Amino acid sequence: MVVIVAGYLIGSIPLANLVAGRHSAVDLRTVGDRNPGFWNARETMGRMAAVPVFVGDVAKGLLAAGVGLALADEGVWGLPYIAGGAAMVGHAFPLFARFVGGRSILTFVGTVLVAAPVATLISIGLLLVVFGATRSFAWGARAGMLVLPFVQLAVDGPFRTAATGALMTFIGLRFAMAAMADRKRSGVTAAAP
Repeated sequence: MVVIVAGYLIGSIPLANLVAGRHSAVDLRTVGDRNPGFWNARETMGRMAAVPVFVGDVAKGLLAAGVGLALADEGVWGLPYIAGGAAMVGHAFPLFARFVGGRSILTFVGTVLVAAPVATLISIGLLLVVFGATRSFAWGARAGMLVLPFVQLAVDGPFRTAATGALMTFIGLRFAMAAMADRKRSGVTAAAP
């Protein structure tokens, strides 16, 4: 229970909005794609101003999963996933930002860096190769995320891969929720005279 509460509270820190408030006095939940995360911060404030958001959101997952790892008994591998998953929920539904948060991608990355370091580092390596070849971080990130479960299956086996898959499913749900909210806003906008 301690790791869940700690992870959720760590994830609830609204870093993107804190950074945006210092740089441009804008609420990222009301501009751009309305996602208070790195990509929207970058589009709204610029690349350099968004770097602390990138680092901070990854750090949420690292810290939460690190707490899980520190509290786990020897041979218990699931606590970093639980704590990191709680941080992802906190990032998506933050206590300190009226429960309106981001999609948890970078918090996921921080989590799996602790919970599945070898597979994650290999996936980040692929991300860098694709980025170098295409100059597109978005395509590199997609390639890294796509290959992660396959690499992890080979490195860590099916149980840890399933735990990673559960966290990835949460990200998919967050994207679906964002798409439904966009559709709803578009419908309201289209219906308005």
